[in-house]
Amino acid sequence: MTAAYDDRDGKIWMDGELVDWRDAKVHVLTHALHYASSVFEGERCYDGKIFKGHEHSLRLIESGRLLDMPIPYSAEEIDAAKEAVLKANGFENAYVRVVAWRGSGPDMGVSAKRNPVRMAVCAWEWGSYYGDAKTQGAKLDVAKWKRPSPETIPTAAKAAGLYMICTMSKHAAEEKGCSDALFMDWEGYVAEATGANIFFVKDGEVHTPLADRFLNGITRQTIIQMLKDNGITVHERRIKPEELDDFQECFLTGTAAEVTPVGQIGDWNFQVGQTTRKVAADYEALVRA
Repeated sequence: MTAAYDDRDGKIWMDGELVDWRDAKVHVLTHALHYASSVFEGERCYDGKIFKGHEHSLRLIESGRLLDMPIPYSAEEIDAAKEAVLKANGFENAYVRVVAWRGSGPDMGVSAKRNPVRMAVCAWEWGSYYGDAKTQGAKLDVAKWKRPSPETIPTAAKAAGLYMICTMSKHAAEEKGCSDALFMDWEGYVAEATGANIFFVKDGEVHTPLADRFLNGITRQTIIQMLKDNGITVHERRIKPEELDDFQECFLTGTAAEVTPVGQIGDWNFQVGQTTRKVAADYEALVRA
């Protein structure tokens, strides 16, 4: 059995210093625990190098800005903290989690400008996010919840509070024997999975939802550029659910998901086809280059 995440050996970078894993704690009256004032990044280290680590650091800072929560570190300082954690734990291949949050302070209500913004960097060895689905094709439920309008939430932020419906939807999916769930947006168009972006293949061309109402993943952007470099046409557009009848292949992308083929979404079925397999192989080669 895997050890609980609060009971492991190792080091965590916290507010400028490396501390023992079990000592990386916050107070119960931490503002983020009550009001979700927290942003984070998930990254992967391959053969000693974090893939697109600096881009993730920049996005963390932007997420903090969008939540009116200025991150008290530069992107370069965040990069250095991540490297220090990997070195301290002796990891060459690992998942890296950077989180920044409003801590405890003189404010304990909705407003929290006087409370400090804190930051921690953790890393652990983590295999395939979807297990066997990485090769066999994931099975997705269709979530009952919908991605809300950008007028209601900062959709460009990777913020903890935006994942509440993701957790509920993934729990419901797992109860049905699925790996994940697909969200529609508030207008009924296809949006994303709970922690990954989604792509479809039809007649050798790739279609993916336009990322102007949910997080435009760094892996998503990487895959789109990779496809274009290989001469594959990519359509970024609104996709209606009924169009899923016409797509032959489907795959998910994300730092944790990497490139994961999808075999089924609700009543729709897809092949784990040539395009998906090539994208997955090319991405694996890129991150280890």
